[in-house]
Order: sequence, then structure tokens, then C-alpha cells
Amino acid sequence: MSSQRRIDWAIYAGFVILIMLVPLVMDPFWLNRIAKYLVFGMLGIAVALSWGYAGILNLGQGLFFGAGAYMLAMSLKLASATSLQQGSDRPVPDFMLWNAEPGAKTELCCITKASFLWLPFQSQWFGFAMGLILPVLMAVVVGLIVFRKRISGVFVSIIMLALVLLVRLVMIDAQPVTNGFNGLTDLGWFKIGDFEFDPYIVPTYYLIAGSLSVVLLAARLLIDTRAGVILQAVRNDENRARYLGFDVPAYQTFFFAVSAAIAGFAGMLYVIVSEFASPTFMDLSFSITMVVWAAVGGRASILGACIGAIAINMISATVSETEGFAEAWKAIIGLIFVLVVLYLPRGIAGLAHDLIDRVVARKTPRASPVLRVHDATSQLAE
Repeated sequence: MSSQRRIDWAIYAGFVILIMLVPLVMDPFWLNRIAKYLVFGMLGIAVALSWGYAGILNLGQGLFFGAGAYMLAMSLKLASATSLQQGSDRPVPDFMLWNAEPGAKTELCCITKASFLWLPFQSQWFGFAMGLILPVLMAVVVGLIVFRKRISGVFVSIIMLALVLLVRLVMIDAQPVTNGFNGLTDLGWFKIGDFEFDPYIVPTYYLIAGSLSVVLLAARLLIDTRAGVILQAVRNDENRARYLGFDVPAYQTFFFAVSAAIAGFAGMLYVIVSEFASPTFMDLSFSITMVVWAAVGGRASILGACIGAIAINMISATVSETEGFAEAWKAIIGLIFVLVVLYLPRGIAGLAHDLIDRVVARKTPRASPVLRVHDATSQLAE
């Protein structure tokens, strides 16, 4: 392993160790808050994988995040105490009773016109599985249509913006089934066996931190595979990759779906720590904000985008709660983004890589001209 790769993996290991040590110094309130930031870090990874490595600027990532969040939230809503207090032997969401027609039967199958869609979600694990399957399915369908038609660049961004806006409007209009603008609140706790994950306890934090660590390392290993190298070749020159015989739409669709799966998983984790799901997850501003996180951290770096998302959210929370900056915090974040784009086009990760390269170059002895000629001759001979 080269010195550069050893340093990269050491940085990844240091980041994982750092987030694992947080419970030693934080109280339950801040532990819950940082867990939310780690979820946003996972979204940074999803954007970096799609934009930085696949070259697909997805301005609708909130669609996948929201889909994952709602799938698990539906199961947790049925597991809440209030859903068992609506006059039925089986759980019925309270908002369905409020939206039901007079005389409607208080049963999940028929209290509203589409309430039967909730029946499978009585199993928490069905909701969890759908939180991964639905975003991936949507991404595959979109990918097969868009990339097979050789649609690229800004047009993909526009299509995803339109889709996330469309789905958000549908979620709001389907008030009797989704609770509209109010979203899904008063949820039960996520359970594994008999253990309940209270959002403010240390095991819940480790669930989030452990999930982020696994996703981070898995994404890093994925881009080091042959498929990841081909994907970067497609990003750099799509026509040339096609000329060399690679199935460009297949690679783009696969990584687009992986990015969607990560975003859907992040949505489910966010529901676990925040105890609600809302149509605001599918706001255009939220999806665009994810791109800002990745740009600041470094879209060509999995870890950089992750740290960028965490850092921007921590700064936003701190500044917005500071007296004197409460009204101007969005302008401050915008200024940070502009400065990074102007002076650090590769983000914070790009600056860090340049510094590491300089250190490695100083420590690595230069080969003599004779040796360099010999090495080149040997490579040509091979």
C-alpha cells in the first residue's frame, strides 16, 4: 500500500474513532443532536457518490431521503401508544380518525379510501425493508429511463427537481393517508428484539455512528473497485468509455441506486433520532442544501463530503442560536459556500489532499535519472 493510501485510511480510521468517543464527553441532549448531524453526514456521502464520482448532479436527493423516512415512520406510527387508542383492536393512526368520513369503520383496512396501504406496515421490519427498497426502485426506474436516453448534465438535475416537487405535492395532497403538511409525528421507538432505541440514549447514538462508519467505509471500498474506476472514467469522458465497450447506463444506474439506498437509509435513521417524518424532507431547498454540504467538504471525497455536511450543520445550529446572528445565519452559511467555491474549488478535502501530497513528496526520496529510465524501460517491455 502506498504512503498516500495509508494516510487516507488512517484519516478514515481517525474519523471513526472520533465519533465513537463522543458519548464520553456529551450529555444526552447533545448526543441526540450530534446523531442528527451524523445522519446528514451520510447524506453527504450519498451526494459525493452520485455527483463527485458518477458525475450526476442530483438536485432531488431529498426524494430518496424522504421516501426512506416515511416508510419506517409509517411502521413506528402504528407502534405508538396513540395508534392503539382509537377504538380498534388493531392500531389505527389518530389522524386517519380525524380525516375519516362520519360512520366510517375504525379499521386500518377501510377507515379512509387508501388506508389499506398501511396494513403491511404493522411489521416494523417491513417498513425498514421498504425504506431501502423504495428509494432504490425509484432510482433504478429513473436511471433506466434517463441514462438509456443519454440524458445528462443539467437536464438530469431538472428532472430530479421536478420529481421531488411532484412527490412532495402528492404527499401533501394525500392528507387522509399521509397527514399532509403535518407529517407523521408521535411515533413509537425503533426496536430490535425487546430493546427499544430511545433517541436520547447512548446505544441509539452508537446505532447511528456505527451505521455511518459502515456506510463510509463501504462507499470508500466501492469506489476502489474496478466498477468504481470505470465509473470515474465515465464521469471524465462518457463517450470514450462507451467507445471502449463499457455499458455506461448500467454503471450510472447502479451507482445512482446505491446513492439512493444510502439516502433512504439516512432517512430511516433520522426518523429514529428525531421521531417524526415531514414533507419538508422533500423541499427543494433541502435537496440543494445537500449539494452545498458536498461542495464545501469536497465532492470528490467521500469523507470530505461527510465531514462537510456535519460541519455545516453544526455551524448553522451554533450561529442560528447565537444572539446577534439569529437573523443572518443563512447569509453567513451562504458566504462560506461562496468563499469555498471561489478559493477552494475542490472543497476542504482538496486542500487537505494537497497538504498531504506535499508532506509525502518531501519524505519520499527521489530516484536517480538512471533508475527512472530503467523503470520506464521495464514498464514498456511489460
